[in-house]
Amino acid sequence: MLRWTAAGCLLAAIGCTTAVPAGAATGRAAGGATCTGTAATPGHLAGTYPTGVVVKGYCQVDGGAAVVDGTLTVAPGATLDASFVHNDVAGTGSSSLSVTGNVKVGRGATLVVGCEPGYFSCSDDPSATLSGSDHVSGNLVAKSALGVVVHNVSIGGNVAESSGGGGVNCNEPPSGPFAGTGDFSDYEDDTIGGNLHVTGLKSCWMGMLRNHVSGNLTDSQNQFNDPDANEALHNTVGKNITCTGNSPAVQYGDSGETPNVVTGKAFGECAFTLASGTPVSVKA
Repeated sequence: MLRWTAAGCLLAAIGCTTAVPAGAATGRAAGGATCTGTAATPGHLAGTYPTGVVVKGYCQVDGGAAVVDGTLTVAPGATLDASFVHNDVAGTGSSSLSVTGNVKVGRGATLVVGCEPGYFSCSDDPSATLSGSDHVSGNLVAKSALGVVVHNVSIGGNVAESSGGGGVNCNEPPSGPFAGTGDFSDYEDDTIGGNLHVTGLKSCWMGMLRNHVSGNLTDSQNQFNDPDANEALHNTVGKNITCTGNSPAVQYGDSGETPNVVTGKAFGECAFTLASGTPVSVKA
């Protein structure tokens, strides 16, 4: 199972810093603000954005609360990292991301939101004891994204990630959030008011663990390079769960997790009727 255990900085491999320069606003375009930057010199989201935000480069939420009214768009090839809890390298202040509308993640883009002890440390918390406080009121939709990593986040609507990933490999890029791991997608300890659908990914690894999903959960037609991938376990699902056509199939792996608890019906690799020793869902 892939895990980031940041010791001071998620992007330590490229020498990032959590220090925020004065004047974090990054300009305004028609329809909202625009955030630009590079992995070496990230842009920063902080404050209130009343007409939405478009991320067109490499940006971080590490300078206090960022409140986006409307749509937050991570443009094709861009990166937004909101896995910070402080405002600076001294470990003071409180950073968070709140979106009143939808989040859209484009082709080849990367979204990282949230953090928690034990599973995904906050990028600026060497103690690995703090949790993020991040919220999306609407939907999170990622189409052909490189990777989506969401931990301990409240999402009011649906989550749908489709046709993404960087291919069935674990190639490590020279910089960015997936340096040292290869690209992956991961949803853990999230509260989702609608459905959670992950379909058609071709990536290194993917996990869906300990989420509370009010609607349906779908994990189908995904291919991963890591033999330990596709741990879709310990989720509480209000309606139905469907796990079909995956390689590898849904498995316990090394997660140490328990079966999914499902109120409705369970199909495929997450069915109620699977033999002992394989992933199996149980009736709520």
